[in-house]
Amino acid sequence: MKVLQFTIPVAHDKAIITQYDVLPQFYPWLHRHEEIQLTWVMKGKGTLVVGNNMHAFREDDIFWIGGNQPHVFKSDLSEAVPGSQENVYALTLFFNTQGKLGPVFELTELKKIKAFLQKCKDGFRVPETLREEVSSRMLQIEQNRGARQLIHFIDLLHFFQNMEEPQPLISGSRLLSINEQEGIRIGYIYDYIMQHYDSDIKLEDIAQHANMSAQAFCRYFKKHTRLTFVSFLNEVRINEACKKLADGSFDSISTVAYHCGFNSIANFNRVFKTITGKSPSDYIREFGQVDEHETAQ
Repeated sequence: MKVLQFTIPVAHDKAIITQYDVLPQFYPWLHRHEEIQLTWVMKGKGTLVVGNNMHAFREDDIFWIGGNQPHVFKSDLSEAVPGSQENVYALTLFFNTQGKLGPVFELTELKKIKAFLQKCKDGFRVPETLREEVSSRMLQIEQNRGARQLIHFIDLLHFFQNMEEPQPLISGSRLLSINEQEGIRIGYIYDYIMQHYDSDIKLEDIAQHANMSAQAFCRYFKKHTRLTFVSFLNEVRINEACKKLADGSFDSISTVAYHCGFNSIANFNRVFKTITGKSPSDYIREFGQVDEHETAQ
């Protein structure tokens, strides 16, 4: 299988890079780059993995991803048209505050914007109430060039600096620096887990996939993710369960549990509450789903 570079090269003749994608699925490999990334998901759904944190995404979500944060958008293709080249639409801005734009952010007039950039280095999801305004400003940046593009870009950052402090995409401290080879290896492991989360993944299976002994794999995975394999697998499964419960496209909570890899409804309820802080039925009520769905016993 071809593995693309962990660090993505971008145009070096521009301070602000805009990228409009129409693809079968998002770039599928864990990767990082020095540039801050602002991505508007115009079409598509799935899971954003940032470091060892997971966030469900769907149409119109907008994410700010900090520079050098290992991340990957894993597309959910369960409802995609087979063979279609247009399952995903996205508009992304890339910019490096330490590169060509560095001197700009040293200006006294941009002191507050610089403070915002430092405060939000762990990224965030744009609040739903601000999506329309932010997406409109992103389009202005994409549609302009030269001085006008820079003006619209600074205007967008000025807009961001005045919003309430957002919830960071990363909880806890950042992971250890990962080189390109290790990034590819961890990407393979993440990909395997996210493709097989609904089945009984044994430690021996994932260790063999990573070409390690079970004991070596446990040490390796904990060192690079600060989570045990079981903890990470449960995070993936509960993240998928949350998406299904929020969509309302399920027959019962029990069905969701079994489709997400749990063979015990009691274990599902326990893990769900540990990770989300609420029971599955409370989660459903929070998202306004109808009451006739079966409540797990």
